[in-house]
Amino acid sequence: MKVHFYGATRTTTGSLYLLEVNGQRLVLECGLFQGRREESIERNRTFPFDPRQVDAMILSHAHIDHCGNLPNLCRQGFSGNIYSTFATRDLASIMLADSAEIQRADAEFVSRKRAKRNLPPVLPLYSANDAEKAIRQFVALNYDRPMLVADGVTVTFRDAGHILGSAQVVLDVRENGRQFRYLFSGDIGRGNDDILRDPQPVEGVDFLQVESTYGGREHTSKSTINSDVTKLVKETLSRNGKIIIPAFSVGRTQHIVYVLHQLMVANQLPRVPIYVDSPLSVNATEVFRLHPECFNDRIYTFLREVANPFGMDNLTYIRELSHSMKLNDLKEPAIIISASGMCEAGRIRHHLKNHIGNPNNLVLFIGYCAEHTLGSQILSGQNPVNIFGEPQAVKAEVVALDAFSGHADKHELRRYVEGLKGKIKKIAVIHGEEAQSLEFARTLSLIEPQAEIIVPQLGDCLEV
Repeated sequence: MKVHFYGATRTTTGSLYLLEVNGQRLVLECGLFQGRREESIERNRTFPFDPRQVDAMILSHAHIDHCGNLPNLCRQGFSGNIYSTFATRDLASIMLADSAEIQRADAEFVSRKRAKRNLPPVLPLYSANDAEKAIRQFVALNYDRPMLVADGVTVTFRDAGHILGSAQVVLDVRENGRQFRYLFSGDIGRGNDDILRDPQPVEGVDFLQVESTYGGREHTSKSTINSDVTKLVKETLSRNGKIIIPAFSVGRTQHIVYVLHQLMVANQLPRVPIYVDSPLSVNATEVFRLHPECFNDRIYTFLREVANPFGMDNLTYIRELSHSMKLNDLKEPAIIISASGMCEAGRIRHHLKNHIGNPNNLVLFIGYCAEHTLGSQILSGQNPVNIFGEPQAVKAEVVALDAFSGHADKHELRRYVEGLKGKIKKIAVIHGEEAQSLEFARTLSLIEPQAEIIVPQLGDCLEV
């Protein structure tokens, strides 16, 4: 078996891995690469293999950097099954449609600017029809239900605790008279989540492909979330400011809404108006309510016996663009939660353009921002920043709370690997910026000294 690393190697976006086994080709993940515009366009449009020759595809979870290029893969000729959990399929159906719409709008916007310079228009990566057709190829499985997906290859999903429906991908392989277990971690959650179950341990692991998003960093303790949010929100409201929260539509939006709900129920925060301004976030929250099988016992009980943890009287979910535009005229303090979390697309850019120049306001980041994204530029202190191609002065307070992260930090990743059972022969460290991946590889060399550990470069191949 050979594993080709075609994405998320020494970076965190564009997850894409090609497996060759028993004369077949399987793809793990098919995410959008996010970063500098020209590089992103080229890498997302062009696959380093022929999609028509892929036999099956396996998806760990529905974040766009893992599933966002699936419509393009299918449009270019992949016709096989796409295996995922049920919640991942449902989330992917709304996220891919949203991605197609964002690309259409962005291409239209860029084309208008190019037309002023007598340049030809640009085309979106794929259409809403392409996204819908890709969803038809999904085959959904429950956790812990083995499924033969190719000759000699059985897949089993184990809960990864990262977002709703996220999975570790367990591949049990029979090849040339031998058997082995290849584990792809997907993205691993921190455990003890407000909403999700803890990552499940996996036994009998022979080969491991593991993420390292925070392989060299330590998160703030989750125990500080409520006090930190209370302090920041109260300080901003006291100066009559607005709180702008860039948040991923799946996972972080629901988590911050849940935290705000609990704080207001406990009278630790005033019932200030809260707006979730993202059609995708609204749809994703509805999907959350359809999949209580992914919830931990605490929130499952709350949902059944108390109330909807994602709804309250002062919370408004906004789908319509006209309603979103009315937020620009708000005079009173408010909390606006909008996508995308990295500020690369969606309505959050409009809210940043309108509010980032006011020193009374707070821009509160609660998720990871990849290198070169607008979110990363704001967090690094760049001033001004370009929004819609125009420089905007950053005068608002900017704060990041990494306690909200859905990714395990270096200690949690270490505990995850230590909890795996089996004599691991090789480990590939992926899905992390180079420094994070290299640091986690050093950690792994201490806890798995018998294993060969690699940090692949783009295009490298691992023989299993």
